[in-house]
Amino acid sequence: MRGMSLSSLPRFVFLLALSALAACNAAPEPPRAATAAEPSMYRSLATAGASVDPAAARDMISLYRRNSGLGALTLDESLQRVAEAQARDMAQRGDLAARGELGDRLASAGVQTPAAVENVSAGYRTLAEAFSGWRDSAPNNARMLDTRVKRMGIATAYAPGAKYKVYWALVLAD
Repeated sequence: MRGMSLSSLPRFVFLLALSALAACNAAPEPPRAATAAEPSMYRSLATAGASVDPAAARDMISLYRRNSGLGALTLDESLQRVAEAQARDMAQRGDLAARGELGDRLASAGVQTPAAVENVSAGYRTLAEAFSGWRDSAPNNARMLDTRVKRMGIATAYAPGAKYKVYWALVLAD
């Protein structure tokens, strides 16, 4: 450190530390260890080809029902098809209006049931958001907690040009 005075030493140490820090930032970050995949309930469905995970939805709603003293739900292929058709229809039209009465839609799909209810919504990007919205809405919550229902189908449809982007249909039946 020849030619340096004692008064310039703090400045030298500061510059040395600053250059060391810059070197650290310039080095590429080591690859991060692989982490568990994001739970499907938090995955955005606002992309082409995305679809809700029916098993995750069943588990989420069933747990909520069990916490309220009710039975778990099972997935039903026929109800799934009805939900898919409803979500797709709402996305194509860009609104939440039901395409006919639920009973008529079930009958046209060959589903015979004395008790069926439906939640439709739009704008929720994830299953967790849709579930929270239904839970926080008295009419939708009552349908999820309907004591008569034991089966379900759930679907989403994505419409990038529509106001709400993601459309949801949950069909519950005895």
